[in-house]
Amino acid sequence: MKQNYKLHEVANGVPVKMWTNGVPVEDEAQKQLENAARLPIVFKHIAAMPDVHYGIGATVGSVIPTFKAIIPAAVGVDIGCGMMACKTTLNARDLPDNLGPLRAAIEKAVPHGSNPKRMGRDKGSWETPPDETDAAWAKLVDEFDLICEDYPRIRNTNNHKHLGTLGTGNHFIEVCLDEAGAVWFMLHSGSRGVGNAIGTHFIELAKKDAELHQRNLPDQDLAYFEEGAKYFGDYVRAVGWAQKFARANREVMMQRVVAAARKVIAKPFEAHVEAVNCHHNYVSRETHFGEDVLVTRKGAVSAKAGELGIIPGSMGAKSYIVRGKGNPESFMSCSHGAGRKMSRTKAKKLFTIADQIAATEGVECRKDVDVIDEIPMAYKDIDAVMEAQKDLVEVIYMLKQAVCVKG
Repeated sequence: MKQNYKLHEVANGVPVKMWTNGVPVEDEAQKQLENAARLPIVFKHIAAMPDVHYGIGATVGSVIPTFKAIIPAAVGVDIGCGMMACKTTLNARDLPDNLGPLRAAIEKAVPHGSNPKRMGRDKGSWETPPDETDAAWAKLVDEFDLICEDYPRIRNTNNHKHLGTLGTGNHFIEVCLDEAGAVWFMLHSGSRGVGNAIGTHFIELAKKDAELHQRNLPDQDLAYFEEGAKYFGDYVRAVGWAQKFARANREVMMQRVVAAARKVIAKPFEAHVEAVNCHHNYVSRETHFGEDVLVTRKGAVSAKAGELGIIPGSMGAKSYIVRGKGNPESFMSCSHGAGRKMSRTKAKKLFTIADQIAATEGVECRKDVDVIDEIPMAYKDIDAVMEAQKDLVEVIYMLKQAVCVKG
């Protein structure tokens, strides 16, 4: 297999293999990759995906294998964030000419967005959770209760009432068409408020641990727990639970989206003809190069040989359903999207509502000032990103959105 990466040697650290040919990389992201590469717990090398960009502690779009240790900030606070997509038996011609009611039905079926606490109940949570949420929560609650016995502050979160809800920022629900005109439903979300609370709490604990044991960290956000240390097992258990919550969250939302679409689209249809549900912010135990390691994918998707994954573009851009090639050099991983090329603040300063309207022409979606930070031009070119990782995945379907619901 012809390798497509650049090798970046790091003084006093492991190398970084970068799948970034033809794709811009910020200096700040490069520095973060070098910082992580200098940690004594990193195994073999770090893999940087083509969507790599600056994050908190570790870069988004990086794959960090560690030996008998785990970095909570590399996993981040949106634990288990990822994508779900399912192909239906519908075709483009089965969709109504006016897609506004379909978007409205999805927005009604799935809570999304948020509002400041002073404004009362969180509009992004359930007031009364539906049956789908209750059924999914019943499978999660016993383990959650055990975690809360040791960490009671995690209980005081929007957990049950956030299960089956979208969130804000770059989270979305879309109705898409593939090249043959087949209709797909696709969505992007994670572990919501409870995952954020778990991530934040254990990042704080790791930093306190580091003050005692890891005095020469290149960045305090790279503080880690070593296997056998006080909080290592607790974090592994909590992060594993949050990843289950995130997967269930996407499954409940997809049930709600399909049910909403059936109320608007006249033709009977089957969903889940083909379905993918994959994390892109998570940690898992895996074997690479003959060693048992913990692989943290922060903004990266598992791409084992034959494994299906989802690489979304931005609002108005293409998305891809891909099949992994199992490239060992990337720790069998690929990018999780296009990747931002500028901050949300910069995008809001640079672009206008008119720019947003033009960039999302033909897509039934919000086109107001509050979504300008998600404008396609704030992201890297998805075609360049896909070209840079052609040794990691093959494209199975190319999707273009018809409807986009944003938090």
